[in-house]
Amino acid sequence: MSLVINHNMMAMNAARNLSNSYSALAVSTQRLSSGLRINTAADDAAGLAIRELMRSDIASINQGIRNANDAISMIQTADGALQVIDEKLIRMKELAEQASTGTYTSDQRMIIDSEYQQMASEITRIANATDFNGIHLLNGNLSASSTHVSSWGTSHDGSGLNSTGPLKVHFGTGNDSMEDYYYIAIQSATASALGVGNAADTSKANGEHGVSGAGHSISTQQGAQQALAAINAAITSKDNIRANLGALQNRLENTITNLQIQAENLQAAESRISDVDVALEMSNFVRNQILTQSAVAMLSQANSIPNMALQLIGG
Repeated sequence: MSLVINHNMMAMNAARNLSNSYSALAVSTQRLSSGLRINTAADDAAGLAIRELMRSDIASINQGIRNANDAISMIQTADGALQVIDEKLIRMKELAEQASTGTYTSDQRMIIDSEYQQMASEITRIANATDFNGIHLLNGNLSASSTHVSSWGTSHDGSGLNSTGPLKVHFGTGNDSMEDYYYIAIQSATASALGVGNAADTSKANGEHGVSGAGHSISTQQGAQQALAAINAAITSKDNIRANLGALQNRLENTITNLQIQAENLQAAESRISDVDVALEMSNFVRNQILTQSAVAMLSQANSIPNMALQLIGG
């Protein structure tokens, strides 16, 4: 190689190697400081795409877990109110049993019926007042037109600002009815729906809960005796609502367990793709640091080589 002044090829070569080593050192520094192997799309474009999809699924699943927990809280609210209604129905049956015997006068039965009607009114008040986050639970707003769980979706309408029909609990990352959501239907638990009190329908030949209008009043001995069967039917109807809610709560708890496992496994997969191997990257950092320092030293030496030409000129 000739000794020249205009073009110092050794310095250019050293400068290029310094640039490469310094860039690699910067990448290692970024990865070690962020803890991520993929910081930009240039690091791993395909890995970045997979990671972001996984992150979106993890975020959705975690929100789905919160959705399911909220649904459990709602179910527990409804079940608590139904427990109070259960106490009122038991008291009403006790009053009907009292009024059905012949040792009371008509005036005394009217007094007993007064408390009976107050219990019925309280059942309706509880059913209309029980709500969760502004959603009324026991007044029939969440009831389904069909008793079959598979048909509840046909009763749900979420196209408006306020959804109607069975409540849709969404917990999955997509919108598949087999995987990502199901419905909670709660039938009405008012005194009218249960067939007790003054609100009981007396016009039907055969009532929904047994003898039509039998639970209307216990002001007569015959009415009190018929009310016993009507109250039994009301208790059964109420218990059916509670049993359905309990089954849905158990299902939601199992769903949460599955979602937690799914989120954990997705997080582990995302970590393997995205997170930096600190031991490996530290080795690269030390290597690039040494190469950078070496390139700086060699560049300094290469820049001083053209000065040797001065010796020839001066000689």
